[in-house]
Amino acid sequence: MKKIDFYFDISSPYSYLAHTQVRKFEKDKKIKVNYCPVFLAGLHRTADITPAGLHPQKAKHMIKDLKMCADWYKIKYQFNRYFPIKTIHIMRGSVVAIKEGFLSQYVDKFFKAAWVDSLNLNDEKIFEKFLKNMDLNPESFIQKLNDPKIKDDLKNRTENAFKKGIFGCPTFVVGSKIYFGQDRLEFVFREALK
Repeated sequence: MKKIDFYFDISSPYSYLAHTQVRKFEKDKKIKVNYCPVFLAGLHRTADITPAGLHPQKAKHMIKDLKMCADWYKIKYQFNRYFPIKTIHIMRGSVVAIKEGFLSQYVDKFFKAAWVDSLNLNDEKIFEKFLKNMDLNPESFIQKLNDPKIKDDLKNRTENAFKKGIFGCPTFVVGSKIYFGQDRLEFVFREALK
């Protein structure tokens, strides 16, 4: 069995869909999944890609597609009414969470906040309240995520992902194979079990 590297950004509803299925697979099959945070807007800028959600026709289709996929997976899902979500602070926070050993809880809570509870995570006060609900000191946590080393770490993770051939989220790497999109999970899981 091989480990799965899962490149994600909380801003990506397709990353949320993938996350729900990856968690089940990880638990059922005892496969190691390495969550790899990247800043999707930075990745798109580097790859010169316009996000689907910002293109009117694609956005209309995307909203229907996401609902269809959530129904298929039988998971709770609500398109965030504050989309697009600016996640630079959340994704820097994920780097802090890696360093402090609570990434799994952090990712679970923020995906739920964004794509089930439809919270306005762009609002600083809601973000701070949310951190308190996670038993984190908002002032201390925000200070950590604004540390230049944390900023550089996320930037480097994003640049390194692009250098590996990653251009969007969710993306999965199993061994030397790269799979883009939550609709490729069947292939990801099959490869991981080899």
